[in-house]
Amino acid sequence: MKRTTGNLLTDRPELYEARFPDPGRLAGRWAEDCLRRYGAGPAVLDLGCGTGRDAAYLHRAGHRVTAADLSSTMLAHARAHHPGPVYLQADLSGFDFGHGVFDAVVCLDSSLLYCHTNEQLDGFLESCRHALAPGGLLVAEMRNGAYFLGRDEPPATPAVTRFTWHGTTYRATTALSLDRTAQLLRRTRTWIADDGTQPVEERSAWRLLFPQELRHLLTTHGFDVLALHDGPGPRTEPAWRPGAAPGGTAEGDRLHLVARCHRPAGRVARHHPPTGERP
Repeated sequence: MKRTTGNLLTDRPELYEARFPDPGRLAGRWAEDCLRRYGAGPAVLDLGCGTGRDAAYLHRAGHRVTAADLSSTMLAHARAHHPGPVYLQADLSGFDFGHGVFDAVVCLDSSLLYCHTNEQLDGFLESCRHALAPGGLLVAEMRNGAYFLGRDEPPATPAVTRFTWHGTTYRATTALSLDRTAQLLRRTRTWIADDGTQPVEERSAWRLLFPQELRHLLTTHGFDVLALHDGPGPRTEPAWRPGAAPGGTAEGDRLHLVARCHRPAGRVARHHPPTGERP
């Protein structure tokens, strides 16, 4: 049986939203709470916006939103189904939407971790710093590299999940592995649908960042860390609820970050090979 390579959910944004429904817009509400809690202004840049659900929520909440993603397919879906923000194509590891034009940058769902190398991380943070007005906020949510310290390897047996959409059942077989040298959590996922289409094999990875490593990177690029904790957040158990205060530990499987820029953009040398995919 032949397998095609690609990203089933990125290539089919409507399927992405069916697989990962967020009817209560929890991620967008959490981000909005952070923006209000720390006094962000109205101009917001949503990086790695995907299907545009969270960007559209922030737009409806009264922000002036620009949203960016690498996937042209995702952006086309966002413009058609989640209007309001201005949608632009960009690579997170190096972008330029103007100097000092945003009051906040939002980066959810581990989008930051698709910057795999130190050069790409430098490019992301320098680009954010360039885009933010003095005192602007960076709000991010991602996997926590420290969660894997002292724990066993990811399960040796691949996980199998299923969901049905428009009469077709999709089965995903997902295997995870740790690449400690590169600090990457690698994922191989195979999708099989019962409609007779060929299986699709996806290969992706997330950079695993540790809390103190992330704090150092942010400080180096001109940010003061206001909050860095493991929850509550939109993907934690229990999930964040309105009014919940930021936590004080960073031991869980998610990291939640709020940082404020405090100096003009620096001149960190960088190289920006494109990341090549979107989650």
